[in-house]
Amino acid sequence: QVQLQESGGGLVQAGDSLRLSCAASGRTFSTYGMGWVRQAPENERVFVAGINFNGSGTRYADSVKGRFTISRDNAKNTMYLQMNSLRPDDTAVYYCAGRITPYDSSVYTRKMDYYYWGQGTQVTVSS
Repeated sequence: QVQLQESGGGLVQAGDSLRLSCAASGRTFSTYGMGWVRQAPENERVFVAGINFNGSGTRYADSVKGRFTISRDNAKNTMYLQMNSLRPDDTAVYYCAGRITPYDSSVYTRKMDYYYWGQGTQVTVSS
């Protein structure tokens, strides 16, 4: 049973930073691509950032490029999302997502490309 658990969300002011973490268990974390997807109120889930299985490739949504950084520590079975210069429109529930195909060097940007999901962590940015 694959489990993904997000942490690190909270309430911050515009311009602040947060680091989200996603702890994975139940399979060999280092062999699967991962991603972050967010869902704002009244909106669909949208891709934020993705990383391939060994961290050599990353991709970002245009709205977060230059402000967010995705990374992973395979020794700790953990993925991160460093979020800087946060804005009110970054307010959303952030979900950790995992691919099902191992050893894939591509990075995927559609939520339908991800099979495993965490429960989400709320990020609220006040103006």
